[in-house]
Amino acid sequence: MGKQNRRRRTGRKPVPWPALDAAAVAGDPARIAEAVATAALATAQGDKTSVRRFVDELAGPGSLTAEVAEGTARAGRRLIAHAFDAGWLPMDVHQAARRRVDEFALGYLTDLMAEHRAPFAPDTVDEIWQNQLDALAATVWWSPDRPHPGQWADRALLSGSEALDSIVAALALLLQLPRLEPICPLPGTPARPVAHEHVDDKTLGRVRGLLAKAESTSFAEEAEALSAKAQELMTNYAIDRAILAHHTTGPPLPTARRLWLDTPYTDAKALLVDQVTRANRARAVFAADWGFVTIIGDDPDLDAVEILSTSLLVQATRTMIDTPTPTPTADSRTRAYRKAFLTAYATRIGARLATATTTTVADSPDPTTLLPILTSHAHRVDQAVTTYFPTTHTRGITLRSAEGWHAGTEAADRAHLDQP
Repeated sequence: MGKQNRRRRTGRKPVPWPALDAAAVAGDPARIAEAVATAALATAQGDKTSVRRFVDELAGPGSLTAEVAEGTARAGRRLIAHAFDAGWLPMDVHQAARRRVDEFALGYLTDLMAEHRAPFAPDTVDEIWQNQLDALAATVWWSPDRPHPGQWADRALLSGSEALDSIVAALALLLQLPRLEPICPLPGTPARPVAHEHVDDKTLGRVRGLLAKAESTSFAEEAEALSAKAQELMTNYAIDRAILAHHTTGPPLPTARRLWLDTPYTDAKALLVDQVTRANRARAVFAADWGFVTIIGDDPDLDAVEILSTSLLVQATRTMIDTPTPTPTADSRTRAYRKAFLTAYATRIGARLATATTTTVADSPDPTTLLPILTSHAHRVDQAVTTYFPTTHTRGITLRSAEGWHAGTEAADRAHLDQP
């Protein structure tokens, strides 16, 4: 059945895009900005034909004209501000773009974020915001004498049409980003940004050293013992900090961060992050459609979750690959087997990490005093989760490989989680 015939039978009509008329907007940056934003919306809705024609006509055979560059710059500034207002942080935009657009669009978005940050005074930009931009090496490198898109296209050695095509794809991504829970004040917020307290460098250095050894060894037992030692160090640090805060400045307010997971098996990997999060007195919420986990807790606990989760994901994947199967069947090489393996591994390791944490608390100098402090801390974190996520629901993981589940459980059980 032809496309037009299907539309007649369903009552649907092609969506017109009257704004995608390059001749009608030529020479007017304000109208070009509207047209470029409309092209991004059309791209987001799947109309590649109309957008392709518009891009070719507006950009022409050579470089971007000053008017087209200025109009495009206006559209970009407006849409990146919209994404940030919707709760997205610089690293979130980068991670979403890394998965859905090409390297040129990714580079354009990095510049767009640097331009958005530029006018704000340093003391009005939250530490997390600035650290993420620094990690992306997002800086304003271009001259203010010309609009950014033209200079960016020249630097990337793109023709006008190629540059505009990548820009429209980048802006289409921004239009598809859903609203997220705000976890960080926007740049320029009148109130002074939140002061974040982190684990001291000495403790972090020891933890990172243990995890680096865990990732480099080929022996699963040694890797798990090293990881358990890292967990013990972070738990002891958290105990000391909790007691000190309780008797001096009072408990800090819980904060939130987002951890992005690489495909495949993001649900199984999210479970591993959740297990690590719970062992470190924090909570996790998984956004399955986009592949990230929001973790909520005190900053030092979130530091622990980040570095431990990153290392354990590496170790879990390597263990899955290296663990021999009793009977090498076709099932052992399927996605179902690997997903079940990682899920079982995460579940079992999570239980053992929780036991290690409980033992560390019980062995502390004064557990009777510590337990009420930790209970109060858990209550504050639960309240923060409710504030950030008023509505959440629990979802399960569908597994279709019993062999993978048993192999993952046995691999976790073989690990020694006592001190090396």
